[in-house]
Amino acid sequence: MEPPVPLALAEAVPRLPQGRQGTWWYEPKFDGHRMLMVRTADSVRLFARSGRMVTTPWMDLALAGRALPPGTMLDGEAVIWQDGRIDFGAVQARAASSVDRSRVLAARLPASYAVWDVLTHPDHGDVRARRYTERRRLLLDLLSEIGPPIQAVPATDDYETALVWYEALRAQGIEGIVCKRAASTYRAGRIWQKVRHADTSEADVVGYTGASAQPRTLAVRLADGRTVLTQRLPAALAQDAAAYLTAVAPGPPATTTAGDTYTTTTAELVVEVLEGTTRHQVVTATRVR
Repeated sequence: MEPPVPLALAEAVPRLPQGRQGTWWYEPKFDGHRMLMVRTADSVRLFARSGRMVTTPWMDLALAGRALPPGTMLDGEAVIWQDGRIDFGAVQARAASSVDRSRVLAARLPASYAVWDVLTHPDHGDVRARRYTERRRLLLDLLSEIGPPIQAVPATDDYETALVWYEALRAQGIEGIVCKRAASTYRAGRIWQKVRHADTSEADVVGYTGASAQPRTLAVRLADGRTVLTQRLPAALAQDAAAYLTAVAPGPPATTTAGDTYTTTTAELVVEVLEGTTRHQVVTATRVR
């Protein structure tokens, strides 16, 4: 199995799902950049959710990944801790950095890789068709002798514990809780559920300005039905969005609710936007979802 790999995603829901113990598993939602780590026979390669290779700015994680046995592919989140809290601004700065700059940033604030799934296992091959609980056991066994900065995310099947995590871990920069059915396989699409603190929301991308390979802004449809342009995209976010936009032919021009012209797209792309900005004409997008 070679990247890019279609990733499992999570659908936002208002509350934690609850059932008989063991039906649902809950994991803290880390605030970083989604990343696949692929350990081959002679190297480690890192990929963003879009399929773009991002090994260079995260070389400290790539070097740590050499401790993994060849044939391993992991799914997780690259995060950076500062003063006991996840610092998403530091993650964005690293993702957009040059080779030399990334070395300076890594020396100052090393990255961590919070892993929640294993897609290929050195002894079992492609394990995506196995149950979540089976993949979880394989993941914990695989990482048992690896240690930081590569670590499995905590997980529990206890609803009350998940509620405590949701409230208590927010101070550490944890976004919320991701909920996964114990029997679920790993497959593309929004197969998980997530309950998040309401600092951000998600918006469908319906178009862009500039070139598809280098979009300046995105046209997004908000929950209230308005179509608006985002602020100018940071370099890393523009690259992630471009991977989706260039995969389909550009559509005809259209206009936002405010009358701004943009190029439409049929790309299946969702971005996270800051809640506090959605009441205004220009919206701040923070990452691809």
